[in-house]
Amino acid sequence: MPCKDTTAQITVILDEKDCLVSFDFAKLTCQKSVGGGIGFVEFCQGKHVGEVIQLEFSDLVVDLGLTSSEEQFLLYLEWDALGAALDQYQGSQREVDTDRYQIATIAYESDQVEIRQMVASPKEMPKLVPCRKRVAS
Repeated sequence: MPCKDTTAQITVILDEKDCLVSFDFAKLTCQKSVGGGIGFVEFCQGKHVGEVIQLEFSDLVVDLGLTSSEEQFLLYLEWDALGAALDQYQGSQREVDTDRYQIATIAYESDQVEIRQMVASPKEMPKLVPCRKRVAS
């Protein structure tokens, strides 16, 4: 990212069966897309909300073949924001950092739901677990 400001907004579109149609994650200051091009949106399309929120970050890094730290950081931003939005939408009992993630609107249409969430900058990226350690577990 060209600047340090990662304050963003995620817009999530679900179909009438609560399956992910799409999501867009963009910086608020310039509307520049965050992430994108790494395959995460396509990976999630058509999956039910319950399935999407169960996705593990380390597994996604491997599944999407992301080797650079920048790609992994962008995936983390998208993954974390999407999971928080869907957890809040479902009223999940899992704890969401509401100082960082705040639902702005949830709009219901006849055939879809649109969720908009404001996202503050992350404090740090999670540690990656090497494949050799995950296999040994």
